[in-house]
Amino acid sequence: MTPDVRRILLVTHGDPLVTAATLPALASALAARGVELVLNEDEVAKHPDLQPISVDRPDDVDLILVLGGDGTMLRALHRVIDRPVACVGVNYGTFGFLTTMRANEMLDRLPDVLGGGLEVVELPTVSVETPDGRFIAINDVLVTADQLGRMAVLEWAVNGVDLGHRGCDGILVSTPAGSTGYNLSAGGSVIEWGVDAVVVTFVAPHSLDGRPLILGRGHEVRIVSRTRDVGSRIVVDGHAQAHLAKGETAVIRMAPEIARLAILPDRPFLSRYRDKFGH
Repeated sequence: MTPDVRRILLVTHGDPLVTAATLPALASALAARGVELVLNEDEVAKHPDLQPISVDRPDDVDLILVLGGDGTMLRALHRVIDRPVACVGVNYGTFGFLTTMRANEMLDRLPDVLGGGLEVVELPTVSVETPDGRFIAINDVLVTADQLGRMAVLEWAVNGVDLGHRGCDGILVSTPAGSTGYNLSAGGSVIEWGVDAVVVTFVAPHSLDGRPLILGRGHEVRIVSRTRDVGSRIVVDGHAQAHLAKGETAVIRMAPEIARLAILPDRPFLSRYRDKFGH
């Protein structure tokens, strides 16, 4: 469980209008409880009239409160990779699977947030090593064709075992947190939070045997770009980060880094899975 909270860093939706109406009440409620609300420079620029706030020591906080959707939450989680602070989310986005509260219940649940009533889930990450550098993903790494509309031809191997070439829109390696995102849409297996594994999923494979593969920690996935006349693109948590020329290799494995997600104990993974996907 989380300790009592005295300093909170606020991270909000990219569009400041989405959260502007609720922020004064939140700031007042936190101040009344003796909790310091901290904003970094980006948040001050988005909410210049918000008071009372602090801009001092934005990395020295007890909790990060995220008001947004899954994209905002991923941005906040990247900030705390391998740090002891956790992120708790309030859904102001479209889907918000990584958030734990609805916007209209945030103030009512503040005692749980501030009083140590949150459960912390340690989310595993994956790393991808490329000629352009090493990158960390909380959700997923995608290797796809560098040209829109082109089928990628990708050679792949696991732990040195050659598994052949695959024509597809891409190969996706997802963490448990990412398994309910693009991976789920591509027909991949869902992995419950707390399982130390990743799932390898082929996006639109041009074959009958492109099935998802679940791998535990310690396994290494090597992907070589083999598309004729077109390189490959490496997409990390939805953002293009690197390029593979034909014949170049990306190495993907579970990383030692973790990110900490705080949730309400009465909103565990399976109830969230049922509520988001069961209708």
